Amino acid sequence: MHSQWIEEVLTNIEKVIVGKREIAELSITALLAGGHVLLEDVPGVGKTMLVRALATTIGAQFKRIQFTPDLLPSDVSGVSVYNPQTMQFEFRPGPLIGNIVLADEINRTSPKTQSALLEGMEESSITVDGTTIQLPKPFFVMATQNPIEYEGTYPLPEAQLDRFIFKLKMGYPTKQQEIDILKRAERQVPIEQIQSVLTIDELLELQQQVQEVVVDDTIVSYIVDCAEATRQHESVSLGVSPRGSLALMKACQAYAFIQERSFVLPDDVQYLAPYAFSHRLILRPQAKYEGAKPEEIVRQILHRLEVPIRRSSTI
Repeated sequence: MHSQWIEEVLTNIEKVIVGKREIAELSITALLAGGHVLLEDVPGVGKTMLVRALATTIGAQFKRIQFTPDLLPSDVSGVSVYNPQTMQFEFRPGPLIGNIVLADEINRTSPKTQSALLEGMEESSITVDGTTIQLPKPFFVMATQNPIEYEGTYPLPEAQLDRFIFKLKMGYPTKQQEIDILKRAERQVPIEQIQSVLTIDELLELQQQVQEVVVDDTIVSYIVDCAEATRQHESVSLGVSPRGSLALMKACQAYAFIQERSFVLPDDVQYLAPYAFSHRLILRPQAKYEGAKPEEIVRQILHRLEVPIRRSSTI
């Protein structure tokens, strides 16, 4: 039954986003795993539309935060306002309090405001005037940043990057895909044509089922070996943290679930590791100068490591 739901979600998104099924599938994987996604790409390739389509498809509350240099933490989380009629302070929620939150151009705001988002992503709660407020479930952040603009931006610190389960790039469409995009938008706006195919309760149920996917001890060891190898790599000054290892394992469970399996395979680790690990690596200056890419380093490590072949009786 869950495969039918997921296929309907993907089909719905494809009505809006042309030729990006893999990115849509990875986004759903992150959502089911309880993680968050960083979309890094040039403007105009459909990042915002992807998030809106995902929110509409699951009938979730969609919120958008347009980050700017003058944005304050209270503009994100909300603020308590005094009501003279009741003579009490009333909390007015900010755009962070939603199910699917688009954090647009996250690197354009100050570290102080970024930290307000960081707390919500990590703790699933925010603190306003000393009061802790729980965020709704599910809570899923898709943040975007433009890689080609550096003036007036604040690069995300390593601690914040580590909170994202995946870093994805959509890329430009092919010529035929771009033609299809133009034709679809000629007479109607595609996002207005899609309907919800999944409820919040159904999504929460799917997230619970993902946690039941079996991860064999050999797979766990394989993930840890991969993380340790990043810490020892000659081109890396800061490797993957244990949080990164956990993120990859959770992502593998969600991906196996989408593939209608009750267990994780080494292939899942090899496929997802570049998306889950690359943004967590800090390269040495010499490696950067020589043009090394974090994705290539992760793939290089996976190629070197011995792939586990033993499968437990539970699989």
